[in-house]
Amino acid sequence: MYTIPKKLLSNGNTNAKTKKNDLKTFILYLSPYNQNSKGVNICPKASKGCAASCLFSAGRGAFNSVKNSRINKTEYFLANKAQFIKQLAKEITTKHKTAVKTGAKVAFRLNGTSDLDFIYLLKKYANLDVETLSNAVFYDYTKILGKVKKYIDHKNYFLTFSRAEDNQKETLEALKLGANVSAVFLGDLPKRYKGFKVVNGDKSDDLMINVKNSILGLSAKGAAKKDQSGFVINTDPEFSFL
Repeated sequence: MYTIPKKLLSNGNTNAKTKKNDLKTFILYLSPYNQNSKGVNICPKASKGCAASCLFSAGRGAFNSVKNSRINKTEYFLANKAQFIKQLAKEITTKHKTAVKTGAKVAFRLNGTSDLDFIYLLKKYANLDVETLSNAVFYDYTKILGKVKKYIDHKNYFLTFSRAEDNQKETLEALKLGANVSAVFLGDLPKRYKGFKVVNGDKSDDLMINVKNSILGLSAKGAAKKDQSGFVINTDPEFSFL
């Protein structure tokens, strides 16, 4: 069972990383993997290392009320996808109208803790083409290479491919396509990795909008510091600190 939440989007100021963004940002948080009554995995390409290191319970996510809210949203999405997406579209367009009135831009991260194709779902169920939102920018991380290929030339949707211990081939392919790739490192970030420039991805969450074909280096946090799966990069002959 679920209840229809008053709002689906959370203010980015509640997140330690997104509050550093240049743009006012709103995030959609669901409960990751198969943490729902139907056992549906909404992060279909998540590796074991990614699952073990997931930050979904970091910060405010550690509170039971926040966890329950995210589970409730997920149950709502799975039970009535069309209604969920229509509500999401309404919230997006409302916030976009406010941005237009103030002459500002607004950013949306719809996969805060999921990996779904919301751009497609918004168009299918709510007839909302996000490319028509002139003052809006959308961005996400994904482990689905097909999504990177699908949206590589999108006008205002930016995707960063997430490197894991089991997708090295896809990681290199994403870089060859010209996409950004995120990678988690233990210790100091290298200057280059696999021949590509590494930038500090912890500086802000919307960094990927302005950075092209680079490695967004993320420092290992929480459980990730103890990772033994290879999800966190510790030692690698292709490190370069020069």
